[in-house]
Amino acid sequence: MALPIFTERKQMSESIKQKLTAKHIEQFRQIVGNEYVLADEESLHHYGHDETEILNYPPEVVIKPRTAEEISAVMKICNEGLIPVTPRGAGTGLSGGALPHLGGVLLSTERMNTILHIDERNLQVTTEPGVITEVLMDAVKEKGLFYPPDPSSRGSCFIGGNIAENSGGPKAVKYGVVRDYVMNLQMVLPDGEIIWTGANVRKNSTGYNLTQLVVGSEGTLGIVTKIVLKLIPLPKYDLLMLVPFKQLEQAGQAVSAIFNAGFIPSAMELVEIDALKIVSKMVDSSAIPITDDTAAHLIIEVDGNNIEVLMQEMEAIGNLLTQYNIGEIYFADDAQQKAELWKLRRRVAEAVKIAGYTIEEDTVVPRAELPALIRGVKQLGEQYNYHAVCYGHAGDGNLHIRIKKEGVQNSLDDPAMIESLRAMFELVHKLGGTISGEHGIGLIQKGYLDIVFNKTQLRLMKEIKRSFDPNNILNAGKIFDLN
Repeated sequence: MALPIFTERKQMSESIKQKLTAKHIEQFRQIVGNEYVLADEESLHHYGHDETEILNYPPEVVIKPRTAEEISAVMKICNEGLIPVTPRGAGTGLSGGALPHLGGVLLSTERMNTILHIDERNLQVTTEPGVITEVLMDAVKEKGLFYPPDPSSRGSCFIGGNIAENSGGPKAVKYGVVRDYVMNLQMVLPDGEIIWTGANVRKNSTGYNLTQLVVGSEGTLGIVTKIVLKLIPLPKYDLLMLVPFKQLEQAGQAVSAIFNAGFIPSAMELVEIDALKIVSKMVDSSAIPITDDTAAHLIIEVDGNNIEVLMQEMEAIGNLLTQYNIGEIYFADDAQQKAELWKLRRRVAEAVKIAGYTIEEDTVVPRAELPALIRGVKQLGEQYNYHAVCYGHAGDGNLHIRIKKEGVQNSLDDPAMIESLRAMFELVHKLGGTISGEHGIGLIQKGYLDIVFNKTQLRLMKEIKRSFDPNNILNAGKIFDLN
């Protein structure tokens, strides 16, 4: 399965090198300025990778536009010359969506980094795509407002990348994902035309919903240049507890039990012991107590405006969990302790990757199936001779699986790893889930789409891509190949 992908990449790359000329480079410089068109080896190497495995595909040129109009001018040239364009935000993606694997132009949105307007009357914010997600969250928080989607990389990822991947994060269990907050988008189409996809209203039944089609499309349909997001009032209080489980599967079982009892936490995160040990060592933290008989921890948060009600909820959840084989429940007493716990959770992915777990899969199943998924992943690890650690957003069934296998850094072109991942994704599908919850398909998972989609579904998606991008220049080869 990997060889056709490799062959396609090699053949298309050779043809692309004949299309991008010195004349094109000069045209790009006239549009955005000399200093924002880069072709030196160091820059090409830097923009040739994101956080996906250990992969690097340098582009032939990097362009950093500042406006939608500049992007439009660049896209017109590329569309006419059939030059591939790979849009890129902060480069924190985990599925290869920002990898310029066909060469061509890497178009970075990093200079489009302004929050344009916070509309307190209508609870909306209009922003450019290059704003760091946490910067946006903090800006609206200062006005007593709340933008809930908070991916683990929120301190470095861009809001535009979150739009491309339909990101989630810990708060998704209660508040939903990015898609639930996007009202309208300005975008540049592959032929250079600039459009708005919807309207700045909370209800819209006017024609097809182009806005929601673009969210999660991984930069394959257009380049988003302005974003209108809805906001909600900021909850006044939040409480956090840490629950150690002596059996990993019981941690998964407890997730469903909490919801079945009528509680809706604002976050519910699962981290198994191997991942906890790695991240605790990396950040030199003892915030999370780790004992020899601990298999996993659940981080449970509740939020709202009545502190007494929240304390009652936490007490009730704690009592509910006593039916399981757990250790002592730890309650974060102050903001500093909460921040320390969240820092550990958010840096798990970075820590385990440094420790050699370079292959990450982003599976999602119905909550009640989490124990079966965890058990199945461990069994597959024994069968295919790899070690896996599990963590993620247990509250919505979204489990991140990091894999370490001796001598293997990447899954993309490794036949044995492809076979084992196919078995994993077939298990996920059998459990009623799908192969990506928030990281997207990108480059590395497109070979597994046949597990979850039939030919008709794939045909419809490809026809949508052709309608937006008939010349197939924008993030070509991501999600699927057009043939």
